[in-house]
Amino acid sequence: MNSALLTLGAVVVLVLGYYLYGRLVERRCVQADEDRPTPAVALRDGVDYEPARSLMLFGHHFTNIAGAGPIVGPVIAVAYFGWAATLGWILLGSIFVGGVHDYLSLMMSARSEGKNISEIAGRLVGKRAAAVLGLFIWLALLLVIAMFGILAAQTLIEVPAVVVPNAGLIVVAVFIGLAVYRWRQPLWVATVLGVAAMGALLYAGERWPLVWPEGWGSPFVFWFLALMAYSLLTSVLPIWFLEQPRDYLSSMITYGGILVGVVALFAAQAPVATPAHVGFSSTQGPLWPMLFIIVACGAVSGFHSLVAGGTTVKQLANEKQGLPIAYGGMMLEGVQAASVTFLVAAGLYWLGRHVGPDGKSLVVGELMNAPQGGGPAVVFVRGFASLASRGLPFISFSTGLLIAAICLNATLLDTLDTCARLGRFVLSETFGSRLPALANRWLAALVTVGAAGYLGLSGMGKSLWPVFGAANQLIAALALLIVAVYLVGIRRPSLYATLPGLFVLVTTVAALLYQGYGFLLGPKRNLLLGLLSVLLVVLGLYVAVEAWDRIRALTGPRVSALGARESAEE
Repeated sequence: MNSALLTLGAVVVLVLGYYLYGRLVERRCVQADEDRPTPAVALRDGVDYEPARSLMLFGHHFTNIAGAGPIVGPVIAVAYFGWAATLGWILLGSIFVGGVHDYLSLMMSARSEGKNISEIAGRLVGKRAAAVLGLFIWLALLLVIAMFGILAAQTLIEVPAVVVPNAGLIVVAVFIGLAVYRWRQPLWVATVLGVAAMGALLYAGERWPLVWPEGWGSPFVFWFLALMAYSLLTSVLPIWFLEQPRDYLSSMITYGGILVGVVALFAAQAPVATPAHVGFSSTQGPLWPMLFIIVACGAVSGFHSLVAGGTTVKQLANEKQGLPIAYGGMMLEGVQAASVTFLVAAGLYWLGRHVGPDGKSLVVGELMNAPQGGGPAVVFVRGFASLASRGLPFISFSTGLLIAAICLNATLLDTLDTCARLGRFVLSETFGSRLPALANRWLAALVTVGAAGYLGLSGMGKSLWPVFGAANQLIAALALLIVAVYLVGIRRPSLYATLPGLFVLVTTVAALLYQGYGFLLGPKRNLLLGLLSVLLVVLGLYVAVEAWDRIRALTGPRVSALGARESAEE
């Protein structure tokens, strides 16, 4: 089959999903009101709450929800299950689950003073459930900070060409933030200058890569600690000063990578070499439930609700921004995941002996399972380079490798600093009333980053990471159920959130039970991970039962205090 036509079909379906289903959800569940003050306006403090330009906020939101997820997940799924099931879940998940999850999480938070999902759960479901959910979310964020810090540090060591661009982008981002928010310069002027500076930095990085000198100690420890210090500082600085403009500039790299990938698919007109269906079972586990855990970002991801109800909501200038930023951002992430699917399925080979110009393999299985220098990131980079160099005469194979590596690395730091800020929010908002010291943003940030840094350097983060995928989807399921409680309370249709929430909950619990069985009784036994899997099932079901009881209570004549206030306002 022709990869370009399949990609085009995926893009058309996602665009239609936005205009048909996304607007239906907005109309029936939200009824966005541009005259209603958002938390960014009503609670503006110049640090966390600050109304943002639409394009800058979209870039900030998109780079933070995307990260490496819509690249790594589809690659693994294609390798073990084939492209058909992978693409099907990306399309259906993005439109009916992920887009709804992201948008309704954002708007629920926007009408709840910009509070995070665990704080809202305390108002709607109960303080005990909120504390359980808040602790669960905070621990999940620690894992993300630790693992993304490890990945970013390794990238700086292994690809020294990205050191200068990453460091220089911080300086450029500060300039952009000052230009737009303090010097009141037009956004297009700042964008042109920022993109030009990024181009110069990428050239400088390739021309003068910074290789760690011999005898200077451990480069990993240095870069990891430097990244933790950067995350700590960025998480407490005003969001408009560094974090938001840096994310905006990084989004330009991501957009460019998506565009080059899609254009390369059409220019190469390459047939799909990977099977549509590989099997219902693999070393990753059965297609259901594991495919729906492996492909998270690109279909649905609980981390998105933390971003939407954490940093994005506090910069939302107008409720009408919500649909294009949250639901639209999910559709663009779906486009990215679909294009990655076919960059691998058409850019690489399934059988035979195929090598690139550098003499290294271009076969999916060989790249995934290589004992050294293998894995999903390598599969994506080489698939991208292979297809781009075949379809676009001005891009060589080596240039394609660099473009793909930069696109993969671009959002690592963005997700890292956002997770540090989100961890601070969750700690302060959920536990600040019990421990007033945690209401201090510096202390909350220091506790969050310090704990994540310990996990990263001790190696504990790596050992816990195998269950993070299911934990992430469990957050998505619980967020959707909390949204359902909210919708019932304000007398709006709740099935848009309830049905996908129950599907993700059942799927995630099944995945955790499957993983837990393997960790406890399988050949690769790990008592810690097995007990953690069981604990996550118990915690998730506890919050879900509490939410369901609340839904049943609210379906009667009673309306929650929050719902009553909203009904009165309308």
